[in-house]
Amino acid sequence: MTQAAEVRLASLFWPPYSGDKLAGQGISVEVARAAFHAAESKLQVDFYPWARAVATGMGTPGYAGYFPEYDTPEVRSRCHLSAPIGNSPLGLVYRTDRPVEWQQPSDLRRYVIGVVQDYVNTTRFDADVASGQQRVDRSVDDTRVLVKLAAGRFDAGVMDKHVYDYLLRTDKALAGKRTQLLFHPRLLEDKQLYICFRPTAEGRALAQRFNAALAKVDLPAIYARHLAVQ
Repeated sequence: MTQAAEVRLASLFWPPYSGDKLAGQGISVEVARAAFHAAESKLQVDFYPWARAVATGMGTPGYAGYFPEYDTPEVRSRCHLSAPIGNSPLGLVYRTDRPVEWQQPSDLRRYVIGVVQDYVNTTRFDADVASGQQRVDRSVDDTRVLVKLAAGRFDAGVMDKHVYDYLLRTDKALAGKRTQLLFHPRLLEDKQLYICFRPTAEGRALAQRFNAALAKVDLPAIYARHLAVQ
C-alpha cells in the first residue's frame, strides 16, 4: 500500500462515535481520519447496520476493516486491532420507577437485560448470556432498547453512556422519555475502542502504520469538542 492510498473502512450509526450525519462523522471517525491523515492516507468510511458493517469490513474487497470495536478474545481471533482510538463507558440504563441494584455482574442474573443484537458487551456478561445464566431481550439498535425499556418490556439495558445521552437528547422516538430513564452510576466497564483491521499481512502493516500516526492525534480534544454539546 502506498503512502497516498485511500483506506476504506466500514462503520455504523452509533452516535456520537460514528454516523454519516454527525459532525466530522463522529468522534471515532474523526480520530481515525486524523490519524490516517498524519500517515498521509485518506480515509473513506461507509455506514451500514452493525452486522453488515462487520461482514463488509472483513469480507468485501476494497475494505481494510471496520470500527469502532471492543476488544475480546473472539475479536482478536479475526482482527489486527489498532491501538485504542478512545473509550466507551459501558453501563446500564434503568427505569426511574424500577431501580436496578447490583454490586457484581452475577447480581444482574435476576433481571432481564436489553441488549443490541450482535453487539459485544463485557466478557463476563456475554459469557453469562451464552451459558443461559443471564436473560436478555435483543433489539436492532440502541434506540429500540430505550423505547422498549421505557415501555417496561425488561428491567435494564446495556448501553454506552455517551450514546445514551446523545439519543435522549436528539432522537424523536425518545421524546419525553428522559424523565423515565436513568443511567446507573456503576459502570459495567470503561471499554476501549479500536479499529478492526483485516487479518492479513497488509492489515497488520496498516495497523502498525496507523498506530504510529495515532500518537500524533489529540484524542481528549476531539472527545471534548464532540461531547461539549451533550
